[in-house]
Amino acid sequence: MRPFATFWPWIGLGLAALLLPALWTGVLRTNRVLPRFHDISWLAWAATTAYLLHQFEEHGIDAHGVPYAFRGFLCAMLGLGAPSTCPIPAAFITAVNVPVVWLAGPASALLGRRRPEIALSYFSVPAVNAFAHIGPAVANGGYDPGLLTALLLFVPLCAWAFHVALANPQLGRRAVTATLFAGIVLHLVLMLSLKAWLGGLIGERMMIFIQIINPVLPMLLVPMALRSGRGSLR
Repeated sequence: MRPFATFWPWIGLGLAALLLPALWTGVLRTNRVLPRFHDISWLAWAATTAYLLHQFEEHGIDAHGVPYAFRGFLCAMLGLGAPSTCPIPAAFITAVNVPVVWLAGPASALLGRRRPEIALSYFSVPAVNAFAHIGPAVANGGYDPGLLTALLLFVPLCAWAFHVALANPQLGRRAVTATLFAGIVLHLVLMLSLKAWLGGLIGERMMIFIQIINPVLPMLLVPMALRSGRGSLR
C-alpha cells in the first residue's frame, strides 16, 4: 500500500474534482446578489481548489512527469543533497500541505461568509507561495515543481481577489497589506522551524506541530490588523 505521505496529493486531486463543479454551479456562493467573482468567500473556495491542483503538481506528478518532485527540489535548494539522502522527512511535507489546504482553506471560506477578512486572509498562502516559485525559476532560468500552477492559477486568482478586496469597504488596502504580510510570516515560520530542526534546536514532533498550527496565523493576523486600523480612526 502506498504510504499516505505520497498518496495524499492524489486524494487532493479528487477533492479538487469535487469542488470544481460546485464552484461552477454556484453552490458555494455566499452572496446571491453579487456575481460569484466578486464574492470573497466563493473566491476562497476557488483558491482552495487551485491549491489542491498546485499541490498535485508539487507532490503528485510535476510538469516533467516526476513523482513527488518538490521534496527533491527543496532538498537541493537548501543544499541537503539528493532526495535519497536528504534528512527532510516526508512527514514535514505532509504536515505543511494538508492542514493549510484541506482544513484552513474550507475554514477560511466558511468563516468568510460573515467575516470577509478571514476569507481574504487565505490568499496570503498562494500569493506568497507564487513568489516562492517564480523567484527561483527566474534566478535559475528553469522549471521548479509547482511553477506552472503558480503562474496559471495563483497569480491571476490572487490579483483578482485583491482587486475585489480593494473595492470592498469592509476590507480595502489595509486588509490586502495585512494578507500579504501574513503570508510572509507564515512562510518564515515554515522555513525557520525547518532550519531550527535541521540545526538540532527543536525536535521533529515540534517541527511537525508548528506546521499544523501555522495556517491559523493569517486567520488571526488579518482580522487583528483591521481591528487595530478601525481603532486608530476613533
